[in-house]
Amino acid sequence: MSTPLLTDDEIATALGELPDWTRTGNSIARTIEAPSFLAGIELVRRVAGAAEAANHHPDIDIRWRRVTFTLSTHSEGGLTRLDAALAQEIDRLAQES
Repeated sequence: MSTPLLTDDEIATALGELPDWTRTGNSIARTIEAPSFLAGIELVRRVAGAAEAANHHPDIDIRWRRVTFTLSTHSEGGLTRLDAALAQEIDRLAQES
């Protein structure tokens, strides 16, 4: 099942609601600094659960306490509503940490 790509206007609107996220080409990314290495790993674990439930998985880079999540719908070659929805969920999970 195909998920339509967002237009540039739709991406701009989505990013307006995701102030901690930055667009680079066909992806959006956010880096979160956790209070400790284990807290960062726990955030990754919680995001992994949400990603699995959504069947939409981010690229994750862990550097000590800094965790970077990068989202793109690779099967569609760009950004879709799935990316915006997962970014919102990542923001929610990060606030709970």
